[in-house]
Amino acid sequence: MDVSDLLIEAYDRLPDLVRAAVDGLTPEQLHRAPGPGANTIGWLIWHLTRVQDDHVADLMDTDQIWASGDWAGRFGLTADPSDTGYGHSPAQVAAVRPESAQALIDYYEAVSGRTRQFLAGLRPADLDRVVDEAWDPPVTLGVRLVSVAEDDLQHVGQASYVRGLIGAD
Repeated sequence: MDVSDLLIEAYDRLPDLVRAAVDGLTPEQLHRAPGPGANTIGWLIWHLTRVQDDHVADLMDTDQIWASGDWAGRFGLTADPSDTGYGHSPAQVAAVRPESAQALIDYYEAVSGRTRQFLAGLRPADLDRVVDEAWDPPVTLGVRLVSVAEDDLQHVGQASYVRGLIGAD
């Protein structure tokens, strides 16, 4: 199997999982935490999308989708490209307020489409390119892509679990 086809297969599973996690939920349900200080469904899906947007934009040496249009406004936030949700306090989690489930789906689909386009052009040798020397060992493109997919899959699973906890099913 071609490396780009393998990565596309993995990443192409995410849009349906994102949709299933948020479909039919109200803004109030997206913002409801299952307990004090816990992450909300809206924050989890926003965060996984922000991480993918940030990391893939960096790999492509281009601007994040978040920084274009009114994505931030649809989430009650400012268009700060450095804010991916990493290390958010409970107050910062609570500040992420998607206007609707569709806002989460639309943003994820925009990011996912660009990611798919990037993956389609990959060749096996590309995966060995070092993309982040801040780690020991340095992070390669292949490792970064696996890391993003793993993070996204974890968070979409958490969002689905929270959906059940808040009684949205």
